[in-house]
Parts: sequence; structure tokens; C-alpha cells
Amino acid sequence: MSIKVGDPAPDFTLVTKTATGPALVKLSEEISKSNVVLLFVPMAFTGVCTTELCDVSNGISAYEALDAKVFGISGDGPFAQEAWAQRDGITLPLLSDYEHTVAKDYGVAYEQFVPEANLIMGGVPKRSAFLIDKQGIVRFVDVKENARELPDFDALKSVLASL
Repeated sequence: MSIKVGDPAPDFTLVTKTATGPALVKLSEEISKSNVVLLFVPMAFTGVCTTELCDVSNGISAYEALDAKVFGISGDGPFAQEAWAQRDGITLPLLSDYEHTVAKDYGVAYEQFVPEANLIMGGVPKRSAFLIDKQGIVRFVDVKENARELPDFDALKSVLASL
């Protein structure tokens, strides 16, 4: 079951790769500082995921102006994510949900086989966006069944501007 608007956001701690090495990111610590946007993407080094995170990276100032921190989340390891970010110029922090626990907690993990895509995707996150306010409440949710569709970023920014 996917998390809905008005639900408390499940807390998590995930690893990211920084310039000084691996670091842990705890959601509850981040929401104490700013609103948080979580962008779940299926896989590193894929076309739509790269386009999405590069576009968000290029427009990050719009989120920062609305007091939001944006994180990308995938099931890839932090070193693969770092290589992807360096290769394609992704500047937002990428969080490794290697065991797919956060994708499952947020209700966005694909089942083992996705017939409409003819893909084996067990546990991989569906492309989705969540906005969490400073009180830890989910204020926006957009989960895509089709991995080729992007979240509605205009709607997300509109809700963010209203907080």
C-alpha cells in the first residue's frame, strides 16, 4: 500500500556517497531543517532516470527557493550512483536503497514481474515523487506505474509553494 497525502512519512536511514566518502542520511534529521522531496527512480544509468535527475539538478534553485531539499533514491549501490552522477552531472544527493526496504515502506516497489513492461523488476522502486513537510507529513504523492512517465513537477512545486 502506497503512502498517501496526510500520512506521516516513514523514517529511514540510507547511505549516500559524498566527496569525503560514504555518509548516512536520516530522513527525520533532514525534515527538521527543510521540506524534503524524495524522488524514487528505478535504476541508475537509464535514459528516463538520467533525464529526470539531470533536469531536477539543473533546476534545483527553484526547490531551494521554496525551502526544500531534494534526494534521489534508487536500489543501486552508492558507488554506482556516484559514477552515474559524475558521468551525467547529477548534483542532488543520491540515496542507496540497496535492499529496497524504503521503496517497500513507501509502497512503491515493483512486484517481481511487470507484465505491461515485460520486465523483471522485483523490489525496484516505481518512478515516484513525495513531498514531506517539516512536521514529517506527506503533502504530495505521485507514483507512476509506467517507468517512462515523469512525476508532475509543476504540481509538486505548487504544493511546496503553499507550505
